[in-house]
Amino acid sequence: MRTSAFISVLLATIVSAHSVITYPGWRGNNLITNATFPYGMQWVYPCGGQNVTTNRTYWPTRGGAVAFQPGWFRGHQTAFAYVNMGFGSDGPDGGPANMTHPVVPMFQILGPTNNPFPGTICLPQVPLPVNTTVKAGDKATIQVVELAIHGAALYSCVDIIFAEPGDKRIAEVNETNCFNSTDIGFAEIYTITTKESGSDSYVSESGATQTLRQLNLAGWLPLVAAGAYALFA
Repeated sequence: MRTSAFISVLLATIVSAHSVITYPGWRGNNLITNATFPYGMQWVYPCGGQNVTTNRTYWPTRGGAVAFQPGWFRGHQTAFAYVNMGFGSDGPDGGPANMTHPVVPMFQILGPTNNPFPGTICLPQVPLPVNTTVKAGDKATIQVVELAIHGAALYSCVDIIFAEPGDKRIAEVNETNCFNSTDIGFAEIYTITTKESGSDSYVSESGATQTLRQLNLAGWLPLVAAGAYALFA
């Protein structure tokens, strides 16, 4: 019994959610693993299993700060981060209809260890999505996505209501709630094309490209063998 309990606790630590939004707020604690969420709440799209809150946080109409802690549990020495926004309250559970408006380019998080680590990431001036205008009183949701090294995504959200810059209801941004910890680094993401769409030519020979070539060849070999057998049988 003790061994079973220990394994359950260990598995909960491994698969639980991993990030917390510290500014401008947080929809709610989804660092939970239970019978309903055996892999952890935060894996559930779009907001980690949390419904819309009625206690929205005020955020500037011209964009503002977003801060979060990415290393609450193991497995995130490297991760990709996205920050998206959804508008209105006409979607499921009174939230946005979708969360398909990115506000910053995807970037990579470089943590100090693959074990849990402390530290905060601060984006001091997150803009509104391109070609988007809002007015005071409009509602939206900010979504922070952390893509784990194995490809699964963690979701956290904060529900906001827009206010004009300088509105006293907007929480002050300072060095205690929005800062970048020394132990956490960042990397820009870029791509190198190895094969253009519609072309059979490979631009460069990376390890992945060589693997694809081998797989393609392996896929053709049975057909070639079958054809040869039909001709000479």
